[in-house]
Amino acid sequence: MPKTIISDASCFIILSKIGEMDLLQKVYGEVITTPEVVDEFGEFLPEWVVIKSPTNADKQKILEIEVDRGEASAISLALEIKDCTIILDDIKARRLAKKLGIEVTGTLGVIIKAKLDGIIPSIKPILEKLKKTNFRLKEELEFQALKEAGE
Repeated sequence: MPKTIISDASCFIILSKIGEMDLLQKVYGEVITTPEVVDEFGEFLPEWVVIKSPTNADKQKILEIEVDRGEASAISLALEIKDCTIILDDIKARRLAKKLGIEVTGTLGVIIKAKLDGIIPSIKPILEKLKKTNFRLKEELEFQALKEAGE
């Protein structure tokens, strides 16, 4: 059974901005998100995105003390699903999820995985598109991504 993938809004937002939303489906097939993330994204999501609420609202409220509502809902849902990976870009949310024992990747990780899985020939054109948005891509992070992608 393939690993469950849960996404926060940041990945949807940035991939949508650069016209690469289909990368998520090509890499993972199905992606799960929460109603809070859907609200944050503010657009219709493709049919391969499953919307699911975490069952423990109290846990989500506690997480909202540290991170925003969408991130808290996604992390709360990830705590309820065994063997999952969560896509988060916010550093504070990433640290919290890791501290709670959740496997984490980010939008760059999705792009690198697409290259390593042979879905795209190079990450460079996508990185160039990312630079034209408000996505914070530091030079050392770009260098590390290119290295991990074998470019």
